[in-house]
Amino acid sequence: MEKEKSSRNRTIELTVEEGREYLARCISVETEQTSIDGIINKTILGDTFKAMELLPHHSVDLVIADPPYNLTKEFNGTTFSKKTVADYEEYTRKWLSLVYPILKEDGSIYVCCDWETSLIIGRVLGEFFTVRNRITWQREKGRGASANWKNGLEDIWFATKSNKYTFNLDAVKIRKKVIAPYKVDGKPKDWDETENGNYRNTCPSNFWDDITIPFWSMPENTAHPTQKSEKLIAKIIMASSNPADVVFDPFLGSGTTSVVAKKLGRRYIGVEANEQYCVWAEKRLEMAETDRYIQGYVDGVFWERNTLSEQNARSKGKNNSKAD
Repeated sequence: MEKEKSSRNRTIELTVEEGREYLARCISVETEQTSIDGIINKTILGDTFKAMELLPHHSVDLVIADPPYNLTKEFNGTTFSKKTVADYEEYTRKWLSLVYPILKEDGSIYVCCDWETSLIIGRVLGEFFTVRNRITWQREKGRGASANWKNGLEDIWFATKSNKYTFNLDAVKIRKKVIAPYKVDGKPKDWDETENGNYRNTCPSNFWDDITIPFWSMPENTAHPTQKSEKLIAKIIMASSNPADVVFDPFLGSGTTSVVAKKLGRRYIGVEANEQYCVWAEKRLEMAETDRYIQGYVDGVFWERNTLSEQNARSKGKNNSKAD
C-alpha cells in the first residue's frame, strides 16, 4: 500500500522522467573553457574530475566542496566504496590539485568532512593551501551506536590560496538574546534594546550549534542522503565572498551551494554526475527566483536556534534573505 504524502511534506521528489525540463537546463563541458561566460550560473552534468580539467584558471572566488566521506554509501544507484586511508588521501589530493588552479589568488576554499576523513583532508589541504581554521558544526540528527559514541558533529576546513582573502566578519555575526543586560549610565552596553527583546550581535566562533538539518517540512529538503543546510552554506558564502563573486562546488549534489549563492546575489558554477540530483538542483534554483528565504537568516542577521518568533517579528513580511 502506497503511503500518502502529508500536506506539510515539502520534500522535492521529482523523478528524472518528471523533471526532464530541469535536466535540459544542465550543460556538459567537452572542451577547454577560456572564460566562464559559457558556464556561469550553470549546473554541469558530468564527471567532476574531467570537468575541472577544462575549467578556466583563476576564475572562481570561493570553492565549497562536500566530497564523499570515506564510507561505503549509495548515492541514487551509485555506490562510493570505503577506501584505505592511503587511497582516500590520494583521491583527496587528486581533486584538490584540479581545484587549485581554478581558484583565484585571493580565493578561499571550504571542505566538508566527518571526524574520520577530517584527519586526512586537513593534512592534504595543507599541501595546496594555507589552512586557516577547522569549523565543527553540530548535526542534531544521526543514529546511535551500540559500541561507540553517537556521531553528532562534522567538520569544515577553511583554507585560502594566499594571505590576501575575503572575510566579512560583520556579515556573519550571530544575533543572541541578552539574558542579563548590562548598562552604563543607564544605556545598553554592547547590546540593543528593542520592543521584541534585548539582543547582541556576537562574533562567530569555529563551533556552530545553530544549524538545522533539512527535514521533510522544509522547502529546501530533498531525498539526497547527505544534503547540507542552506543556513550552513550561507554562513560560508557571506563570510568569504562578495556580491557578484563566483562560487564553485565540484560535488554539487542536490544544489545547495548554487541555490544559496543565487539567493545571496553571487554567481555560481556546480558540477554533478547524477541526473536525479541535477533535476533537484535545477528545481531548487527555479524556486529561488521567487523565494529567497534562508532558514535562520532574517533581516540581514544570522539568528541562534529556537528564536523563530523573534525572527518573524523582525521580518514583518520582508523578503528575508536579500543580500542587499
